[in-house]
Amino acid sequence: MHSSTSFAYYGDLFRKPGAQGGADSLGADDAALVGELLLEAIRDHLATPDLAGQEERVLLHAQAQLAPTGQSQGFGNIGRRTLNALTTLMSTPGLRWFGGIASSQLTLATLGQVARYLNRAEADATGISLDRRIRERVAGHLGLNGPTVVVAHSLGTVVALEALHEHKGDVPLFVTLGSPLGMRTAVLHRTRPQPAGTPETVGRWLNFWDRDDVIAARPILEHFVRPNGAGVGPVSDRVDSDGLWVHSAVKYLAHPAIAGPVVEALDTLAGQ
Repeated sequence: MHSSTSFAYYGDLFRKPGAQGGADSLGADDAALVGELLLEAIRDHLATPDLAGQEERVLLHAQAQLAPTGQSQGFGNIGRRTLNALTTLMSTPGLRWFGGIASSQLTLATLGQVARYLNRAEADATGISLDRRIRERVAGHLGLNGPTVVVAHSLGTVVALEALHEHKGDVPLFVTLGSPLGMRTAVLHRTRPQPAGTPETVGRWLNFWDRDDVIAARPILEHFVRPNGAGVGPVSDRVDSDGLWVHSAVKYLAHPAIAGPVVEALDTLAGQ
């Protein structure tokens, strides 16, 4: 069988004329959801058993910055509070979780794209929303004439999950890396269709998360995502990377535990 590899890029769809990126690209609803995403990640880490005292103090301080009492909920305040909380998380060296954050602006940009996708607004001149345009871009890379191995990262795991629910072709392996799908309130309950479940065409779903990945909160997806009719659901496993910004797809793919099953699946398809 002839096989090919393609990369579904949709970063250009997030660009706004005149916007500088980061908070400048976010509307009020997007900024509010970014704050909700970060707050849920912080609360998830606060629930970690045997949390170090210093780490707990910093998390509680960042939580208070995100959810203060008696203050206006305006757009400017939300964006400013989120940046302040991210700065707090970065300001304490040596804490395990914060080693995964390269910069407050990079984290804000990543969470901002998740928010903009899930808010399902920003219609183009033809009335098609941003999230639909992104899924159509991804769907164009899914094979209709044969099986497809799908590897998705970060927001791409949300996009791929939704796109695969609309896909009719066989997907023997679906791999998700650094997925925010475990954020049940901010992300999972906003995915479509509901309740969240494994697409029927998926034959195997492997989900990988790094313990220091700020985006991958509550990473054991099998606790929240229903299996499909064939009984296939996500199977989650942890990997550990070093250095800043462990959320990087390159760092995930460098692990043999991740690359191995992908290569094996591609070799199987090539031999058919």
